[in-house]
Amino acid sequence: MKRLTTLLITATFSFLLPSLAQAQGMAGMDHSNMNMSQMPAMDMTSLKQLKGKAFDRAFLSAMIPHHQAAVDMAKAVLPVSKDATVKAWANAVIKDQNREINQMNTWLKTYGGTDTNMAKMMAGSMQGMTSMVKSSKTPDVAFVQGMIPHHASAVDMANLALQQGASANVLKIARDIVKAQAQEMYDYRLWLSKRGL
Repeated sequence: MKRLTTLLITATFSFLLPSLAQAQGMAGMDHSNMNMSQMPAMDMTSLKQLKGKAFDRAFLSAMIPHHQAAVDMAKAVLPVSKDATVKAWANAVIKDQNREINQMNTWLKTYGGTDTNMAKMMAGSMQGMTSMVKSSKTPDVAFVQGMIPHHASAVDMANLALQQGASANVLKIARDIVKAQAQEMYDYRLWLSKRGL
């Protein structure tokens, strides 16, 4: 059963990688301020060097600002959204990721506190996401297109956590991120597809 789960997660991750590249190449979207293409490799390099409790601490420290960037982007699209589906997605991002941020902050207290270097690195790589939505003539599209590579990088980190994490809490939240965000990426792609994007 464990082997099957690992294969499914690996297959899901392998399937999502092309989506990251496709999302970055979509017309009408400016990723120049987001630095999304560099973020996963940079963070994965740091995380891959760690194991056990040190990994757990670094993973949570990076995932909190990563989640916060999604929350900020969702808050940016809500006042200007003209699409009920996008509004529902944005509200779900705010609710779910704020809940997970609170959980991760609580866990970090028992893991020695925030790894400030990891947190700063992630926060820096997230800059530009909110302004991308605010400056777009089609903020609903900008939000959906921006969330795809953002989710892909979260799935990337969560997949690594399932391989190298030590605590049950980290393993569970990593599994939940992979499951929830893969489904959301699928929904986002269908929404874009229906619009010829």
